[in-house]
Amino acid sequence: MAALATLLMLPPGVAVAWLLARRRFPGRSMLETLVSLPLVLPPVATGLILLWVLGRRGPLGRLLAQTGLEMLFTWRAVVVAMAVMGLPLLVRAARAGFEQVDRRYEQVAATLGASPSRVFITVSLPLAGRGVLAGALLGFSRALGEFGATIMVAGALPGTRTIAIAIFGYTETGNQAAAVTMLSVSAAIAFGALFLSNRLTNHPAGAT
Repeated sequence: MAALATLLMLPPGVAVAWLLARRRFPGRSMLETLVSLPLVLPPVATGLILLWVLGRRGPLGRLLAQTGLEMLFTWRAVVVAMAVMGLPLLVRAARAGFEQVDRRYEQVAATLGASPSRVFITVSLPLAGRGVLAGALLGFSRALGEFGATIMVAGALPGTRTIAIAIFGYTETGNQAAAVTMLSVSAAIAFGALFLSNRLTNHPAGAT
């Protein structure tokens, strides 16, 4: 589910990162604030907002209900909650990647007749690729450890039980051995993702 959440957050995250790095427009500060909000709000508060939005009476939940798609207390809600919580970290790292791209390369490509979309796909995105990948790894790590928002929108039902929820459940019932096992798995995956992310951001392309 964390991997699916990372795939879900990539398109909007990269688009927002590029906008913040390359464009000046009315409402830019508001967009930046909204994207970063999950970093400072209590995860439970973010989960409550998602509960309102995805609920049957919420703006998005009402539309989804008309199509027969259930969101709350399903694995889909887990993925959405993970994506929302991981998005700010993806945007921050990807934005830094775009800001480090020399704009002369983009200008040369545009001068040679490349459309804005082609400049983005063939020049901007590849050159910012390390930052985007680092952001994706950070977003994945955050999604993997998500607990507060997830428990609000999905509970701890079969099919919605994440590693973080499993650790909490095992600890609450006194099953320390299982909790430590889950903790070890979570820590190993998170450590690997963070290590790779730091390598990407701290070492220039081609460095060893």
